[in-house]
Amino acid sequence: MSFIAVEGPIGVGKTSLCNLLSQELNGRTVLEVVEENPFLAPFYEDPKGYAFKVQVFFLLSRYKQLQELSQGSLFAQHTVSDYMFDKDFIFASMNLKGHEWELYKELYTQLSPKLSQPDLVIYLRAQPDLLFERIAKRQRKFEQGIEASYLEQLNAAYDDYFSHYQGPLHIIEASHYDFVENADDRLEVLHQVLHFASAA
Repeated sequence: MSFIAVEGPIGVGKTSLCNLLSQELNGRTVLEVVEENPFLAPFYEDPKGYAFKVQVFFLLSRYKQLQELSQGSLFAQHTVSDYMFDKDFIFASMNLKGHEWELYKELYTQLSPKLSQPDLVIYLRAQPDLLFERIAKRQRKFEQGIEASYLEQLNAAYDDYFSHYQGPLHIIEASHYDFVENADDRLEVLHQVLHFASAA
């Protein structure tokens, strides 16, 4: 096992699980660039006006980050990331329309084949009420205006994507475990992931 990606909607606990796995495996941690995106806060205020800018920034920054890994020693040790490249496509499919969506798809189609795919993807699922709770807890100001309808759309987009995903995949219902605060839950989740990782 070389490359594990943790995925799921906003606030589900991707980074927390990524850090736990990285510590357990003594591996390299790769965290997505979020707050450095200058268009993200304006996007939540004016989604139509900033959707294309926010998605292209994420697309290029994630591509650069993952490309640097694949050109380096990606397979020399365990690497755990709190996102996969296709994450951006999932969000863009919700946020972009018309010519902007077509242009985005062309950019994505050109970049995606150049990157290594994860050896295992962990999909963390959660309902909007749990996501709201966790989003409030981490207190990112620009996230506080997120609406339930957006999170419901996002959950549906993730479910649809992973219903067709072809690679090794393990799904964890985030509402069943508190792997940050509860030691027993943490051990159970780590056991599940490492079991699937060894079989992937």
